Amino acid sequence: MEQHDIPVSIDVLRKRFPFFEPSLIEEISNEGEWITFEEGDELMSEGKYIKSFPIVLEGLIKVCRKDSEGREVLLYYLNPGQVCAMALTCCMGRMQSNITAFAEEDTEVIRIPVDCLDRWMVKYTTWKEFVMYAYRSRFDELLSTIDNIAFKRMDERLITFFNERYKATGKTIYKGTHQEIANALTTSREVISRLLKQMEKEGMVAISRNQIDFAALV
Repeated sequence: MEQHDIPVSIDVLRKRFPFFEPSLIEEISNEGEWITFEEGDELMSEGKYIKSFPIVLEGLIKVCRKDSEGREVLLYYLNPGQVCAMALTCCMGRMQSNITAFAEEDTEVIRIPVDCLDRWMVKYTTWKEFVMYAYRSRFDELLSTIDNIAFKRMDERLITFFNERYKATGKTIYKGTHQEIANALTTSREVISRLLKQMEKEGMVAISRNQIDFAALV
């Protein structure tokens, strides 16, 4: 993690958030901390109080839940220009974090102090709309996650996993282990390995060491 000593420039923020009022852009630049995270860095962890929340400038963040055994379920990805609705909820309620967030690749964020959240909700219409849209988008994605777990077979969930990965990253190469996929889908590595082997036979994926090419699925 690298915390920059200078604020994010006004021009960068205007390009990323052209719909924000000029005065809001200035406040974000003045109040926010500009931070670069390397791939794999943890941004938020469960059980800790959140004193600030990240808005993604560049890169990709994975938001998930973990159980006591370290297994995780993917909730959603955060792309450039997006904010974590779960973090906002914890900030508003001054609660401990109920999610864990990792940088899926090298990622730049601007971290906003929690005190700004309520003040900007009243002061800036575009900020209120931005927050409300984040809640709606994340709510829809959480419903989709629940539907996948409750109503889809594991092979269907695996295909959805790759499709969602493509939507979030624009890439058709997954770099990771079968165990990591199993953790995300709350199943066993053996189940994922068996399904991937069958998908490879059917020409749906191409598997190599810690890498899966799923271009045929998108």
